[in-house]
Amino acid sequence: AKKKTKMADDEPMEEAPADAPAEGEVEVAEMSVLDALRDVLKRALIHGGLKRGLREVAKALDSRTAKLCCLAKDCDNAEYSNLVRALCDEGGVSLVMVDEGKQLGEWAGLCKINEEGEATSVVRCSAACVTEFGED
Repeated sequence: AKKKTKMADDEPMEEAPADAPAEGEVEVAEMSVLDALRDVLKRALIHGGLKRGLREVAKALDSRTAKLCCLAKDCDNAEYSNLVRALCDEGGVSLVMVDEGKQLGEWAGLCKINEEGEATSVVRCSAACVTEFGED
């Protein structure tokens, strides 16, 4: 019986250290959904494609310009969250739930940044949507 060999088996391979990334590979840090969302919101804010608050979000969803919508889970007004959910369903817009309104407010730029680069005096935001991602 003749043993089949693959081309990779024929050539000796140099062992690279386990912690070093392979050549040609860019080391990508693990990014959670919320980290990715924060980056998307910041990029949209820079490019002027971020709507914050019920009035702006409702107008963007109604005019079908919204591409992604965020809603805070701790929103205390049921009518508010039901309206945003209904408008998202009607327009086929993806809805991302964020744990806290303060967190969403910080990501949407409703805060001041101090000298250390930390967010201070964050304003709560229950809804935000992206109408323009900036760059794809």
